Amino acid sequence: MTEENLVEKLDWKKMDGLIPVVVQDANSKAVLMLAYANRLALERTLSMGFAHYWSRSRNQLWMKGETSGHTQKVVQVIADCDHDAVLYVVEQKGSVCHTGAETCFHHYFKYPSQ
Repeated sequence: MTEENLVEKLDWKKMDGLIPVVVQDANSKAVLMLAYANRLALERTLSMGFAHYWSRSRNQLWMKGETSGHTQKVVQVIADCDHDAVLYVVEQKGSVCHTGAETCFHHYFKYPSQ
């Protein structure tokens, strides 16, 4: 699938022009974060090779690491079976989370033993 076909095939209507982006480390396979992309963010990601997202709180486009230097070089972009979410497989430079953690998924809930 070409970059243009991927962008066109995604279901942009389901979430009012946004799609969830799950981000995975290319080496460790760890899930790093969840963010959202609009069409422009995905197009920039595909053309520049670095992860771009849409900030729902600031209502603006942003590139991961633009100010911190903790960039995400995109190795692969994969659409899910419904074409309403994508996976960015990335080479992460620096920490991912604004807390300084290696992943945004670091608050664990342990289910009680059965």
